[in-house]
Amino acid sequence: MKNKILFWFGADFTHFCMSHFLQKESNADFYSIVDITNKPKKFFGEQKIVNFKKTWYLHENIQQKNEKIDLDFLKHFEEKYKLNLWKLAINERQFYRFFKFHKFSREEILLILQQEAKFFDSVLDDIKPEFFVTKEPSRHSLQLLYEMCKNLGIKVLVLSNTKIGKRVMISDSPTKFNDLDLRNPVEEKTFKELQEILRSSETRKSIENYIKEHGKSKMETMKAGLNYLFKNNNENVDTHYNYFGRTKISVLIFMLNSVFKKNSAENYMEKELCKELPTYTSFIYFPLGVDMERNLLISAPFYTNQVEIIRHIAKSLPIHFRLIVKETPAQKSREWRKISEYKEIQEIPNVVLMHPDVSSEEIIKKSSLVITISGSSGLEAAFFEKPSIVFSDTVYSFLPSVTRIENIEKLPEEIKNSLSKKVLPHDVSSFINILENNSFEFDWLEINSKFKNEFYYNGGLVDVEISIEKIINFLKRNTVELEKLAMEHNKIIKNHKGE
Repeated sequence: MKNKILFWFGADFTHFCMSHFLQKESNADFYSIVDITNKPKKFFGEQKIVNFKKTWYLHENIQQKNEKIDLDFLKHFEEKYKLNLWKLAINERQFYRFFKFHKFSREEILLILQQEAKFFDSVLDDIKPEFFVTKEPSRHSLQLLYEMCKNLGIKVLVLSNTKIGKRVMISDSPTKFNDLDLRNPVEEKTFKELQEILRSSETRKSIENYIKEHGKSKMETMKAGLNYLFKNNNENVDTHYNYFGRTKISVLIFMLNSVFKKNSAENYMEKELCKELPTYTSFIYFPLGVDMERNLLISAPFYTNQVEIIRHIAKSLPIHFRLIVKETPAQKSREWRKISEYKEIQEIPNVVLMHPDVSSEEIIKKSSLVITISGSSGLEAAFFEKPSIVFSDTVYSFLPSVTRIENIEKLPEEIKNSLSKKVLPHDVSSFINILENNSFEFDWLEINSKFKNEFYYNGGLVDVEISIEKIINFLKRNTVELEKLAMEHNKIIKNHKGE
């Protein structure tokens, strides 16, 4: 009997491209749910590159129509799948805080959740897949389906970036390794050797370069803008809830405001934020995470207000410590923060806010403790013999030098305990060993960058028609990388089936 594999496809075509090669190796029936805008939808309806038994389009099944909200259904749905729907909804960037074009009412949110719940329930009941293949969820809808699949015992294959180097892993959860066997023999390295491994991976530099790459092409940005203004029919406004209110004039005003906001924030940071490395002998380091991203909204759903977290940390410090906070260069992709937020942080007593250009590595090396909500700085800290505290589950939170905060009221106690922890090179060497056993080299950022450059005006516009011929050529040019990705997926599928 053939395996049944359900895929989730979105604007990132990596999984679709991979599925072409996986189908050559796998004796399985393929199904797909597509979360895409209207123009590229035509590609999925016409393509013969991958043979899907059935394809569903998310937004065809999520329409604001005359359907009554059934709270009894939603209540039983939560109980059946052991979910908290409001936790997903309130942390959805489209519904609250970050979406500037439409203010969603309680009734609109409940109706969307209800329709998604019924749709996903019917798909899973219809095909009863053995496997669900996806990227790590960044929106509530994919997170909802992911949690439903996990609850039903469907084998989930989530592709996610590791915290070090150009390596990815396929696991049941983006925050956990599949194989966490600490008994395997480890070649212990010195901290100097470990730091060289960290630096040679250039993880932080790769991410920063990726962000710069997709913000530097003024010509592509101009082309994307002209295409949107004069060639795009803007029909997503009526068919996709995440496009509600996005009239062309409102988008134009938003873009102009974004440019102004970005320039104003950069001018403020140049004048007001500290650019010199701290000289204090005793300080704790808290690097800001990128707002409106998975690391906060999904990974740490109860710790999304970073200014408030900084206040909590500041209140929890031993009297002779200061708190150093640094803006992340990656926040540039979101036009930085409001100046009022920077001022609010600066007004907190005993807190110093650093400019994003200051070296995080140098701050970590001089710090006594690193505190992060869910970022990679907590792992980097271990390489420089510094303990860390995290507010969410991460792939490195099993390290003895890492403390996972479960109760915010215990933060003062946990800070004192962490300050006395000693990081051992054996533990960090073990982490490297486990990471290498659970991951493989695949430059996802590079593949994504190539695709955006070729199809999305360097990332400036995703509602575009996708050429089947151009996708075929893209597959040919990137065969080696995509075949490897398919092979790794197939390896897990076979192991799970005992083949």
